[in-house]
Amino acid sequence: MLGVEPLRARILANYGVGFNHIDTRAAKARGVVVTNTPDVLTDDTADDALMLLLMVARRGAEGDRHVRSGAWTGWRPTHMLGTRVSGKTIGLIGLGRIGRAVAHRARHGFGMRVIFHDPYPPPPAVVAELGAEPRDSVDDVLREADFVSLHSPATPETHHLIDARRLALMKRGAFLINNARGDIVDEAALVAALKRGTIAGAGLDVFEREPAVAPELLSMENVVLLPHLGSATQEARVAMGLRALDNLKAFFSGAQPRDRVV
Repeated sequence: MLGVEPLRARILANYGVGFNHIDTRAAKARGVVVTNTPDVLTDDTADDALMLLLMVARRGAEGDRHVRSGAWTGWRPTHMLGTRVSGKTIGLIGLGRIGRAVAHRARHGFGMRVIFHDPYPPPPAVVAELGAEPRDSVDDVLREADFVSLHSPATPETHHLIDARRLALMKRGAFLINNARGDIVDEAALVAALKRGTIAGAGLDVFEREPAVAPELLSMENVVLLPHLGSATQEARVAMGLRALDNLKAFFSGAQPRDRVV
C-alpha cells in the first residue's frame, strides 16, 4: 500500500488581495502559511468601480458600440440619455480599504452622498472623515441608494448576498456595481431583475462562474461587462508581485510575513 505523499509546500503567497480560492482551513490544519497582497491595489480597484459606475450610468460602452457600428447619425437632443451621477446617493456594501477609497472618490469627486453598511465598520473618525452615513443593514442601503457598489469579501456569509429578494428592494432607477467577488451576487436573479426592469442596470467586473458569463448578460445594453480588470494596471500588478515576494522573503528568513492571513 502506497503511503501518503508528504506535503512539501510551506507557504502559499497569493498574488491578489482575495483568497477565497484557497482552502484556508485545510492550509491551517496542515501548517501551511497563506499570505495575500492588500493595499497596493486599492486605488486602482476603486478607480475601476467608479469607471463601471460612470460607464453604465452614462451608457458609455453602449455609445462606443453605437459609433463603431456606424449607426451614429449625429447629435440630437434626446439621443442616448443616461443618468446623472453627480449629487446622487451611492450605497457601499463594505467599507474596507477599497470601499473607503470609492467613498472618497464619490464624495469629493462627484459630490455624492455616501451611505454604507459594514458589520465591522472602520473607526468613527474614519467614517466621519469620509462623510459616510452608516445604515443598520444591507437592506437599508439597497432601499435608499441610486448606485449600489459591492466591496465585501467572498465568504460563506456573503455568498449570494445580493439575491432576488434584495434586488427587489432597490429603486427601479438604481444600478448595481460589482468588482469585488462574483458569487456575492446571484447572477440568475440579477439577469431576471434586469429583464423585468427591477433595476436600471449593472456594471460587472467579476462573475459568479468566471470566466463563464451568463449568456443573457452578453446581449443586454444596460449592462457593462469587464474581464476582471480591478487591479489591472502596470503599477498595481508590479506592486502585487513585489508584495508577494516580500512575504516569501520574510517567511524563509524566519520572520512573520507582513500579509499573513493564515
